[in-house]
Amino acid sequence: MKYLITGCFGFVGSYLVRQITAVDPSATVVGVDRQPPPPGFPVVTSHVIDMLDLDAFGAVLEREQPNYIVHLASFSSVGLSWKHPVASFTNNTNIFLNALECVRRMQLPVRILSVGSSEEYGIVDANALPLRETSPLHPVSPYAVARVAQEHLGEVYVRGYGIDLVATRSFNHVGAGQTDQFVISAIGKQFAEVARGKRTQLTVGTTSVVRDFLDVRDVVTAYCELLAKGKTGEVYNVCSGRGVSIAEVIAMFAAIAKLDVPVVTDPALVRPVENTIVVGSHDKITAAIGWRPRYSLEDSLREVYEHWHARV
Repeated sequence: MKYLITGCFGFVGSYLVRQITAVDPSATVVGVDRQPPPPGFPVVTSHVIDMLDLDAFGAVLEREQPNYIVHLASFSSVGLSWKHPVASFTNNTNIFLNALECVRRMQLPVRILSVGSSEEYGIVDANALPLRETSPLHPVSPYAVARVAQEHLGEVYVRGYGIDLVATRSFNHVGAGQTDQFVISAIGKQFAEVARGKRTQLTVGTTSVVRDFLDVRDVVTAYCELLAKGKTGEVYNVCSGRGVSIAEVIAMFAAIAKLDVPVVTDPALVRPVENTIVVGSHDKITAAIGWRPRYSLEDSLREVYEHWHARV
């Protein structure tokens, strides 16, 4: 089988490549990204293109003829979308539309996994938790609006053109190798810097928000199983089902690092509009394909801390 992964050479892509080849050692993996693979990235066939170029992506599909496409490519930072809303929305919506349109025009017999986000749910009342796939969508950031648009485009192409597509709403995932644009990695890096004597305090945004964090290894396992067994046209939450505040995350890191560090709020890290609590249910995906998370958040945080401790 041949797998084509867009946005392959980022954080999730490296884990996904390893998961695919672990499950199917004979699999061929093709990576598509705007940048070449970094040193040490698992060996794949690579194409460096901008997916906003419809013809360029079409040429890659024509050449590779994949059995599966996993669409990871995106500007994936909510914070970045507030700073660059036009670029974030245009990129995230149009690259996905280009992928769908190439598959439609070429009539490729390919299954697509469309990776969405828990940010699609927006601000919700605590009484409405846990979030299920039937919960209403109320996106409150440029990034989240683009993810909702992506999901609806997928529905249009499934119903209107018969495209074989499965979608996710993936909740916050974490693990070693994630950039410090994301809150867990940023906090883990700062604790490592304190341990190395490079700083004396943590600088964070809002610590009261509650999120559903999931280990990236569980995420990519879910993606592979959805490609194999997910139902066409369906959307699945990929989440842990456990809500944890940023303040609790800081306390967990402190225990792992054995450090007591002052915490300072930086107004620049506080978003204009913030989802105060996001916790999902994975009942649907568990019932459909038997997936459930295996790694604890404590395991994930330890991996993140040790990764940064070895590098700062």
